[in-house]
Amino acid sequence: MKIFQKVVILFLVGILAACTGAAATPELIVETPAPPTATALQPVTPTPTIEVTATPSPTPALDYPVEGYGPSDFPADVNPLTGLEVDDATILERRPVIVKVQNLPRADRPQWGLSAADIVYEYYTELGTTRFAAVYYGENVTQVAPIRSARLFDMNLIRGYKAMFIFGSAYADTYYKLVNSEFSRRLMLESTNTTGVIFRFDPNSKNYEMADLTKVNDYTTKMGIDNTRQELNGMLFKAQTPEGGLDAEQVFVRFSGAIYNRWDYDPAGQNYQRFSDVDNASSSSAETYKQLIDRGNDEPITADNVVIITVRHTDIDARASTEVLDVSLLGTGKAYVMRDGKLYEVTWSRPSETSILTFMNADGSPFALRPGQTWVEVLALNSTMAKQDDGSYRFTFVSDW
Repeated sequence: MKIFQKVVILFLVGILAACTGAAATPELIVETPAPPTATALQPVTPTPTIEVTATPSPTPALDYPVEGYGPSDFPADVNPLTGLEVDDATILERRPVIVKVQNLPRADRPQWGLSAADIVYEYYTELGTTRFAAVYYGENVTQVAPIRSARLFDMNLIRGYKAMFIFGSAYADTYYKLVNSEFSRRLMLESTNTTGVIFRFDPNSKNYEMADLTKVNDYTTKMGIDNTRQELNGMLFKAQTPEGGLDAEQVFVRFSGAIYNRWDYDPAGQNYQRFSDVDNASSSSAETYKQLIDRGNDEPITADNVVIITVRHTDIDARASTEVLDVSLLGTGKAYVMRDGKLYEVTWSRPSETSILTFMNADGSPFALRPGQTWVEVLALNSTMAKQDDGSYRFTFVSDW
């Protein structure tokens, strides 16, 4: 009965979204006590002038080692999340930082800071919408926004990357699980303690919540939080294109009629460029796209690797009109990796809560990603993949609850 009711509700939401030009984005703002290490929330004075310090990830050098880097024994100056050397190895002497970033409403795009992330996860939240969890380690950036609320899926990432976590509230049950977890002291909400790290930015009266990641180390020192370098082994990076694979110069990912995207391979940059939905589309033939840029530096959003993973989603809320999804990223599952204009069917692997997400060939050996940034599109188990007449590939989110 609940499945039938949800189909009807989602159908009505789709009709409403098509009429209004915007997807429904329910959000519960809970008034709950702050995490144990934070004081009550206080108004924060906006920061008027901000300079972006991040630059796009470089193309791997011609002398990149043939054997690559990883999945373990990374040199001290090589980022284990990108396989790239960093200019100053001391930046890696810390925990990664994960920031929740908004994807809807479209009027608030483009976002700030996504081009500086090592890994970006896009995943389904509820009623056809998605959000980003951006993982920062090898670069710092002074603008990441708009910050939005957490979901249960984020707990997989906080544990796996042993990360600090910047977010803005959550549904009540999710919030309580976060603040009662073993990583509760690594949660960063807007408060008097996080002033400077999290602040308000007010272009055109939008009042965005924004993060300055260059201030996180000072915060952890002030709060007495262990911010030492963590074990982040697991990923393998090689500059040369793996054997096999299928030509994949264009890949579509459709979460719903409100959220869909396209990745176009750019041979000159040897990466994929992201194009995002412009309007609601009742079918794939009605989709319209616009290239996504980083508002902080006006650079296109690109990815050296685009990864599709399928993971079981479980709706843990009994109400037909509400979706609260538990997505446990543990074990193994089907995945596809796009790199160098090729598509490879692989297996994703995360054997324990403290493991990062990695990828394996059919024989169990590590699959080699291209050095650089990775975007991960998280789809449900029932989701489909199809090759289209023009040679492109289309992945469609299909719920499994």
